[in-house]
Amino acid sequence: GNVDPLRDIETIETELMLADLESTEKQIPNLEKKAKGGDDESKIKLSLIKRINEALADGKPARTIVPDDDELKAYNQLQLLTAKKILFVCNVNEDEADKGNAHAQKVADYAKAHNAQAVVISAAIESDIAQMDDKAERLEFLETMGLSESGLDRIIKAGYELLDLQTYFTVGPKEARAWTIHKGFRAPQAAGVIHSDFEKGFIRAETIAYDDFVSLGGEAPAKEAGKMRSEGKEYIVKDGDVVHFRFNN
Repeated sequence: GNVDPLRDIETIETELMLADLESTEKQIPNLEKKAKGGDDESKIKLSLIKRINEALADGKPARTIVPDDDELKAYNQLQLLTAKKILFVCNVNEDEADKGNAHAQKVADYAKAHNAQAVVISAAIESDIAQMDDKAERLEFLETMGLSESGLDRIIKAGYELLDLQTYFTVGPKEARAWTIHKGFRAPQAAGVIHSDFEKGFIRAETIAYDDFVSLGGEAPAKEAGKMRSEGKEYIVKDGDVVHFRFNN
């Protein structure tokens, strides 16, 4: 249609920014008082909140301000509405699903400028493939539409990227499980997602890269090919890793 998609987005964002601006302005006098009294946490929070306040007054959401490491705790405590990460999903016609359209591009440009994400999908296509039981049939249908994956898959990937998340796998004789972790997690932290005892008693992580596991046909062939690695406490788990944890009870 001819309706500008940014109109409603900007209206909502403006209302949220005004609410955040009111919140930050109320906090400044008390923080200034505590900072003058020598409270270090208040000094950090005051510096941060003033930067956020300036951005909000300039029409920019709080998420455009990236906090320093020592400001991260204060940033999270503020619980500002426009600090929340946002994913915009643009629904387009079936014949526009592969490249989007002018409206979707406007949203994508807005998202990029405001530290957000945008994804283009076609609800009509998603409805069609949801009724297909056969995976090969779904892929063939998507290819005819110029797509390599479903819109749902793109939304999930964009959401993971936005939240700095990734997945690793554990594989047993009966089932394979996917576990969600934050990017940068070391092996013991990743093990702790399964159970806290795994993290406390961590010994090592027997790891196979996802591509090796799939291309070689599983754990046994990967072992035979020398693709299983024994990783220690400092190992940073990679997206798609297939891991078996060794730990003390």
